[in-house]
Amino acid sequence: MKAIIMAGGEGARLRPLTCDRPKPLVPVANKPVMEYAIELLRLYGIKDIGVTLQYLPQAIVDYFGDGSSWDVNLHYFVEDSPLGTAGSVKNAEEFLDEAFIVVSGDALTDFNLAQAIDCHQQRKAVATLVLTTVANPLEYGVVITGEQGRVVKFLEKPGWGEVFSDQVNTGIYVLEPDVLSLIPRGQMFDFSKDLFPELLARREALFATVLEGYWCDIGNLEQYWESHRAVLEGRVKVTPPAVYQGQGIWLGQGVEIHQTARLEGPILLGDYCRIGPGAEIGPYTVLGHNVQVKERAGIKRSVVWDGCYLGQNSQLRGAVLCQRVTVETGASVFEGAVVGDRSRIERDVTVKPEVKIWPHKRLGRGTVQYESLVWGSGSKKNLFGSLGIPGPLNREITPEVAAKLGAAYGSSVRANKKIGISYDGQQAIPMLKSAFLSGLLSTGVHGLDLGILPFPVLRYAVNALGLEGGVHIALDLEDANNVWFRFVNEQGIVFNRNQERKLENIFVREDFRRAGMEEMGLTYPLSNVDEIYSNYVLDQIDRKRIRDWGFKVVVGTVPGDPLAGLLSRLFNRVGIEQVSGMTGYASGEQLSPKGVSGVLEELAEAVVAHRAHLGAWLDPHGEKLILVDEKGQILDENLFQLLVASIVFQANPGAKVAVPVTAPQAVEVLAEKFDGQVIRTKTRASQLMEILSEPGFRYQQGDYPQILLQFDAVLGLLKILDFMARGAFSLSALTGEIPRFYMEVQSTPCPWEAKGQVMRRLIEEHGNDVVELVDGIKIYQDQGWALVLPDADEPVYRIYSEGFSQEAAAELAAFYAERIQHLLQRRDKQPLS
Repeated sequence: MKAIIMAGGEGARLRPLTCDRPKPLVPVANKPVMEYAIELLRLYGIKDIGVTLQYLPQAIVDYFGDGSSWDVNLHYFVEDSPLGTAGSVKNAEEFLDEAFIVVSGDALTDFNLAQAIDCHQQRKAVATLVLTTVANPLEYGVVITGEQGRVVKFLEKPGWGEVFSDQVNTGIYVLEPDVLSLIPRGQMFDFSKDLFPELLARREALFATVLEGYWCDIGNLEQYWESHRAVLEGRVKVTPPAVYQGQGIWLGQGVEIHQTARLEGPILLGDYCRIGPGAEIGPYTVLGHNVQVKERAGIKRSVVWDGCYLGQNSQLRGAVLCQRVTVETGASVFEGAVVGDRSRIERDVTVKPEVKIWPHKRLGRGTVQYESLVWGSGSKKNLFGSLGIPGPLNREITPEVAAKLGAAYGSSVRANKKIGISYDGQQAIPMLKSAFLSGLLSTGVHGLDLGILPFPVLRYAVNALGLEGGVHIALDLEDANNVWFRFVNEQGIVFNRNQERKLENIFVREDFRRAGMEEMGLTYPLSNVDEIYSNYVLDQIDRKRIRDWGFKVVVGTVPGDPLAGLLSRLFNRVGIEQVSGMTGYASGEQLSPKGVSGVLEELAEAVVAHRAHLGAWLDPHGEKLILVDEKGQILDENLFQLLVASIVFQANPGAKVAVPVTAPQAVEVLAEKFDGQVIRTKTRASQLMEILSEPGFRYQQGDYPQILLQFDAVLGLLKILDFMARGAFSLSALTGEIPRFYMEVQSTPCPWEAKGQVMRRLIEEHGNDVVELVDGIKIYQDQGWALVLPDADEPVYRIYSEGFSQEAAAELAAFYAERIQHLLQRRDKQPLS
C-alpha cells in the first residue's frame, strides 16, 4: 500500500511559529511533526509515500530529500494554488495506482494503521475514515455512523446545538484509487465537504472506524503545548531524539550540565545543550539542540527551539522561543508568550503573558511588552457567546482588547467602508467605544458614532444608512460587571456563525490591515438617529387609527433610561396615554429574574387599577417585550411568540412564520387554522433573523412582518397596538384564541468536555424513536416532546419540554435532566464508548 502525507498547511493559527516555516516542519519534542508521520507509516511497512505541498514547499523538500535517511521513498507534488484536501491528493493521481492511506503532516498520532487498513479491506470499502473521540468537537468534523461503521452523516465544525457525537474525523483515510475520478482536477475540493458527501449521495461503501491511541491535530498553540505534554508523559508512543536517563529526564548527545544546576523531570534536553551554574530546568520543559542556559537562569513549562540563548538570571515560565532567540540577562518571558525566530529580548525586558513577538524583532532594554509586536496570534478561544463577545469589564474586556476588536472588524471589511457604533449610555462604555474606534480607524474603515441607542435602533440605522455593519457595546443586563460587544452585518442582522468565525480568526491571528497615513479612517458623529428611527416607526403604523382608539398603556422601563424617553416621545406623537409602572426599582435591580418578576407583578396590578388596555415591560436594550393584558395576565415568552404568529396569520391568511425549535406545537395548530405554514429554525437569533429578513418572506407577511414584531420591543409594541385598533381587539381576546399549551424549561450541569459524549449517547439511545436534529436533539414521546440542547455560554444542558399537562411537561424535562446526570456518572466511572 502507498501513502499520501498532506503537508501543504500554512499554519496561520500557529503564528509566529510558522512565519518562516511550513506547519509540518514545526518541531515537537525536537523533531518536525511530519517526521513522526513518516516513522509511523514506516512502522506499518508503508515506504512508498507521496507528499502534497503548497506553502513553502522547498523547505520540506530540503529537509526530507528523497526520504532515504528514513528508509522510505518520498515523492513530492506541489500545488501552485490551494486545491483543498482532496484536490491536493488528486494532484498526485498518477502516483496512486493502488489503494492508499492519507495522513496529515501536522498531526501527532500513534494509531495502529494496520487496523484501519484491515477494516477497509474486510468491508470492501471505497473509503474508510479513521475517527477518534475528543472532549470538545466544535473545531472538528463530527461523523455519525450506523451499523457496522457505515457513515450516515457529516457535520463540519458544528455549534453546540449540532454536536451529535464526540467522534470526529482525524483526517486519516484509506481510499481506493477509483475515488480520484470524482475529484475535479485543478479545483478546490475537500474530502469532508465535497468528496465524502458525494460518496454518501451515491451510496458507495463509505465506512469509518474508531481507533484507540493518541491523536492531536496541532492546529493552534494550545494543541502545540498538548503534544509536548503527551510526549513527556509517555501518552503517545513516539521516541524523542534523546536517551532516557530515568526520573523523567531525556538527554541528547553531548549535553553539558553544571554540577550545581537542578533538573526536574519530565524534561527533554537536545544535543549539545549547555546548562550553567545554578540554573533550574523545571518540569515540562523541552530544550532544542545547542541551547545555552546561563548562570541562575530558570525555565519551567517552556519549549525552546534550536540555538537559543538564555542569559544570567533570565526566566521563562510557560513560554515558547523559536529558533535562535536571545533572551538577555534578567529578562523574563511569561505564560503563553511566544517569541519568533531570531528575535532579541534585551536586558531586563519583561514579556507579559500571551504576548506574541513576530520573527526578527528587538525589544530594547527594560521594555515591558504588554501587546503582541507587529503581528501576533491571540489566545482567546470561543470569543463569541450567544449574543456577541462577552467578558468582565476592564479585566478581560480592556481598552486594549476593544482596540483589537475594532482592528479585527475593520480588517474583515473593505477599506473606506463605514461601520456604525452605538452604546447603552452606561458610564464605563465610552472608554471601550473610543478604543474600538481607534482600532477600526487604523484599518482604513470609517466609524459613524451613533451615540446612545437601543440595540434595535442600531440595527435599523445600519440598514437604513447603507453601512457595512455595526457594533453595539452594552453592559450585561443581569451582571453589571460584564460587557457585551454585539455585531451586525450590512442588513442589520446579528452575525451568524460564519461571520463570527471570520472576525474571531482575524482577532486571534492579529492579522490586521494597517492603513497608510492618507488612508486612515475618519469618525463621523451622527446625533439624530433616534429621530430618524422614530419617523420610520411612525411610518410603519396607522397613526390616526391608534390615536382614535385612545390607548392607555402602563409601561415598565427604567426612569431616565434612553429607551424610556424614546418610547414616551413616540406615545405622545400618536396620542397614547402612558402610565408609569415603575416604583421603587433601581436600574440594576429590575434586571435580575427576581426584579423582573416583581416589576411584572406591579405592572399587572397597575394595568387593572388604571383600567389600561395593556401593560408593557421593555428591557433597557430595547429587544425584549413582555406584555400584560387588561385583566392582569402576564404573557410569557412562549405566549408572546404565539401572539406574534397569530397576528401574522390573521393579517395574512396563508402566510409563513418562522419559529425556533423550542416553540410550542400550538403554532402548528394556528397555522392549520389560517392555512399557514411554519418553518422551524435553530435557536440562534441570527438564523431566525436571516430567514425573516428575506425579501420574499417579509413581503408575504404584509403589514405585520414578524421581524418587526419580534426583535424590536418599541416597534413591536406599537405594531401590536395598531393590530388591536384595526380589529377592535382586546389583548385578552387575541390571546384567548391561542390554543392552550404546557411548557417546561430546566437546566442541568454538564462539563464542556462531556457535551459531545452525552449528545452521542442520547442519539444512540433514541435511534429507533422519532427525533429531530435541527438544533440539539428533539425527542417525541407519547406524552409530548423534549428538546435537549447544549448551552453555548455555560457548561449546562437546557431541556425544553411540552406535554399534555404542566405536570407531564415537568416530568419529561426532569427525566432527561436526570438521564444526563446518569450518563455523566457513568462517564466518571468509565469513559463513554
